Amino acid sequence: MVIESSAGAERHAALLGVKLRALVGGAAEGCAPAGLGIGVGLVAEGTAWVLVDVDGAHPADRMLGPALAWAVRQGADRLVVMSDHPLGVVARRAGLFDLPVEVRRVDGRSLVAVDAVAVVAEPPVSDAHLGFAGVIAAAGATPTCEHGVLSGEVAGLEVCRAVTDANTGEPRLEVGIGAHDRETFQMLHGARPTLDALRDVVDHVTAHRAAGAPRHPLNLIAASRLLRARLVEQPELLRAHEVTDLAPVSPPMPRTNLKDELPCAAISADGRTLVVCSSGVDLDVVAFAADAAAMHGAERCLIAVPARDVVAIQQRLATLVRVPTQFVPIHFSPVAP
Repeated sequence: MVIESSAGAERHAALLGVKLRALVGGAAEGCAPAGLGIGVGLVAEGTAWVLVDVDGAHPADRMLGPALAWAVRQGADRLVVMSDHPLGVVARRAGLFDLPVEVRRVDGRSLVAVDAVAVVAEPPVSDAHLGFAGVIAAAGATPTCEHGVLSGEVAGLEVCRAVTDANTGEPRLEVGIGAHDRETFQMLHGARPTLDALRDVVDHVTAHRAAGAPRHPLNLIAASRLLRARLVEQPELLRAHEVTDLAPVSPPMPRTNLKDELPCAAISADGRTLVVCSSGVDLDVVAFAADAAAMHGAERCLIAVPARDVVAIQQRLATLVRVPTQFVPIHFSPVAP
């Protein structure tokens, strides 16, 4: 089955390569398309042409970073990103770099310019939901508001969320890690007072999210948010960069899955410095950081990552962001060595 899957992937990449050459036209003569993981690309006359293949593993808004990384490695002085799928977020982020980037939608054999999608204004948390902030804090969790949602976090991991009952319209605080866990918890402990139930969960999660805790699923997820929580608690880790106080802020787009590893952000007390936290080698983190810095009007951006996750191509991309941006390696591990 692995052989069949590999053969299928090779055929798909070959078809994408044929499509890319047709879209580029005469300039592609003699140029061989290369597989990029997110699609295919070729360089012709100094321009990197990338046809991205959007799917569940490669969402559209995460395509710019890998495409930029490939273009820079090829020494291109211009990048054109193309797709059959909407790339409005990519178009918005493209304008935040010094390297000229054009974003096009494939329409048959033609390429149509893509309009940038503006950042959606963040809705406020309803007063009914804000009423649960005291309960969250009393249980030992940190009340966190993002994109109109109030949740409670323990070292960056969401352990509860304020919701509105779809049937009754009544607000309630659901306990659990992720939608499925909250539903299961509600079924098993629905009659138990929320504060007591939440305290138990907070104590359990705290033990696993503490520095040096043994390896466990609860300290392997939301690693970026765990790093942010550490920096908020210990801003002295960024003292060399003149950051003395941090507060979490919303990302440009809401999370769609609690367990997906995505960057997150915090801003300095004076509002001048945005700190983006990431874990793992994420080629799109620079594009995310540029977008977040523009959203929050920051004058500079620091990308904080575990020291082991800093790679040269990311640092090169950071120099292309119009807002001064740099990587800050943090000696941090969510689990005991």
